[in-house]
Amino acid sequence: MIIVLKDADKKTIELISKEIEAKGLTPHVSKGKERTIIGAIGDERLLDIEHLKSLPGVEKVVPILAPYKLASREFHPEDTVIKVNGVEVGGEQLAIIAGPCTVESEEQLIEIAHAVKEAGASILRGSAFKPRTSPYSFQGIGEEGLKILRKAKQETGLSIETEVMDTRQVEMVTKYVDILRIGARNMQNFDLLKEVGKVNKPVLLKNGIASTMKEFLMAAEYIMSEGNKQVILCNRGVRSYESELRFPILSGLTSLLKQKTHLPVIVDPSHSTGNRSLIIPVSRAAIAEGADGLIVEVHSCPEKALCDGAQQLTPQEFAKMMAEIKRVAAAIGRKV
Repeated sequence: MIIVLKDADKKTIELISKEIEAKGLTPHVSKGKERTIIGAIGDERLLDIEHLKSLPGVEKVVPILAPYKLASREFHPEDTVIKVNGVEVGGEQLAIIAGPCTVESEEQLIEIAHAVKEAGASILRGSAFKPRTSPYSFQGIGEEGLKILRKAKQETGLSIETEVMDTRQVEMVTKYVDILRIGARNMQNFDLLKEVGKVNKPVLLKNGIASTMKEFLMAAEYIMSEGNKQVILCNRGVRSYESELRFPILSGLTSLLKQKTHLPVIVDPSHSTGNRSLIIPVSRAAIAEGADGLIVEVHSCPEKALCDGAQQLTPQEFAKMMAEIKRVAAAIGRKV
């Protein structure tokens, strides 16, 4: 349920919040340009709607029909813009996250960091921990990789992000990076979602390979319900009958997400295609559809990468991609 206030002062917001808390529900305040909305999260049957309507400053009381309350546009009509060290995700400027699939060495990461920054990326990606299908595959270099990421940030000024796979890693990863990534395999790892929900840093949440939009947004709700509203959704595609396309990005899903939620939505053309030759056209399409940015894998020598070499662009290909999406962005009133 949402209580819409017009010209509400601090005292009025506190009064209504206390009314909600007295009934055992949790108030969440969202301030817009013209109105303030207080979301009452919990068993709405305990609230007296007519009494709430009679309180000073209340314009109307509206039930939230979507099961995802905090993530819904009903609760927060305006787009959420998440700021990461001066970089905006969700605004007019597109956020481009780029870097290798995994941190292999200091030399490798810093070389790529300089290359993607020169081409226009604003955030550096790189996994220190790798969830792999086979237990015998390269699993990442752990905390040493986090230290290398931090050094790359110091040298280039790029913000950094990495994947966190386990509740026991959250505290350590938070010390090093600016954005915590939840991969597709962990979209419904609810204990992990709740743990990153307690952190005061942005969380990049990828959809599971067989998840519905509702399940995806409910995963975001887990994070937000713990107090962390800085959630970036990442559309990385879903499993289909077409093995050549790996995890296709469904046409229209990014736009639908933008209609249903106020959270920023970016697209992952690397994991969705699994094919270097398809990354640029899929990136162009994602920007044209309204994505707020991309997360793209880039490696100086993909054929020698320790994992996922087939889906990583070279720095030269990444620069070409940036030039092409700039033209698309300009056509729809966005900037890169």
